[in-house]
Amino acid sequence: MGKPKRERTLADNEARAMTRMIRVSPRKLNLVAAAIRGKKVGSALADLTFSRKRIAQDVKKTLMSAIANAENNHDLDIDNLVVAEAHVGKAFVIKRFQARARGRVGRIEKPFSNLTIVVREVEETA
Repeated sequence: MGKPKRERTLADNEARAMTRMIRVSPRKLNLVAAAIRGKKVGSALADLTFSRKRIAQDVKKTLMSAIANAENNHDLDIDNLVVAEAHVGKAFVIKRFQARARGRVGRIEKPFSNLTIVVREVEETA
């Protein structure tokens, strides 16, 4: 008994990993995500390892999870994987206030982001 299994939304040669509630603005996270879009996973991991951006380690962790999903859940060859998609979405924003001069208040926004990485297996062309 139970509900039927849901159909896959991805192709058979794709795997996905998502990270939610990353404490960085979507604009900053998208700079790092844009740097790895379309690259082979080995090159993307190397770029993220030596990136000077703080958030690059969280993106690397998500990419490694997508690679593990491809290998263990979908039996894809990790040597032929390419970062097909890396998209960033807005999550919620925490609002804080700080006292300013003459009884006024300054609003401080602390944004969160969501990250989705899709890796795709491509055939080697000789």
